[in-house]
Amino acid sequence: MGARKREMAERQKAIKKQTAIAKLNDVPTSPRKMRLVADMVRGMEVNHALDVLKYSKKEASNRLNKLVRSAVANWEAKNEESRKELENGNVFIKTIMVGQGRSLKRIRTAPQGRAARIRKRSNHVTVVLDVKNQQPVKEEE
Repeated sequence: MGARKREMAERQKAIKKQTAIAKLNDVPTSPRKMRLVADMVRGMEVNHALDVLKYSKKEASNRLNKLVRSAVANWEAKNEESRKELENGNVFIKTIMVGQGRSLKRIRTAPQGRAARIRKRSNHVTVVLDVKNQQPVKEEE
């Protein structure tokens, strides 16, 4: 039983080594606007996604471009020996999640002496990179 758990843990460790994560918290744009840009690059190969983000007109694409480049740097730090995977186009955006951050509540004057609530929304973005053609990790005996 203990050997089986150890084997599963080693397999999980090998999978985690292949993936790289980058997070961006409290981005001062609404989650809806960020999701529009995130949907454009979800599942794309990293170099192609960076090109798409570079030439996008949306303001959120600048922040997402920087985040994807950070995730690529994290992946390179984890996988120095397999840097060719990045050049060959095997590294892709596995998941990209946009969640709602905190909202700043502000007040704007409204007609007839009333006050209207303004919600300045923010979001959290998480990017996970992975390798397409994973060969099973062979254990040397």
